[in-house]
Amino acid sequence: MDVSSFLLVRGIVGIAIGIVAFAWPGVTIAALVVIFGLYALIDGLTNLILGVTHTPTHGRSWAHALQGIVGIAVGVLTFVWPVVTAFALVVFIGAWAIVTGIFEIAAAIRLRKVIEGEWMLALSGAMSLVFGCLVFAFPGAGAVGISWILGSYAAAAGMVLITLGVRLRSLVIRLHSRAIA
Repeated sequence: MDVSSFLLVRGIVGIAIGIVAFAWPGVTIAALVVIFGLYALIDGLTNLILGVTHTPTHGRSWAHALQGIVGIAVGVLTFVWPVVTAFALVVFIGAWAIVTGIFEIAAAIRLRKVIEGEWMLALSGAMSLVFGCLVFAFPGAGAVGISWILGSYAAAAGMVLITLGVRLRSLVIRLHSRAIA
């Protein structure tokens, strides 16, 4: 799979997430909380088992066991206090968006001498930065608002990435046809 295909897939997934976030905003945040809680529980249980299992080569690992106990505790707390977990996930989403935006802008700057339309990647990065800043500026916003912001961002960034992927694929085809000729 080439870079343009990855961009196209990423764009399609972004649009799909945007549609789901608008159609079922409460479900979107609840799903994030449940997925995180299940992950923490399963990861914790796995680490606990690894930590208490005695093997001939490694013995027992108190670090794995402790990590497992913490993971299980976080998983349980996620289901006991889903609102706190939702708030924490909103903060993580904001941080992720800001970091993603910074790296997308950096990639666009690096690609500006290689491809035309690199501004679209910079635009996607700028949208990520704006989204992340909005999340931090309004952390108390309801799950519906955050879901709609996430959905808007995902759909818009998806459209931009699909356009970039199509342009990149066209560039590769042009370069390939020139090489053959």
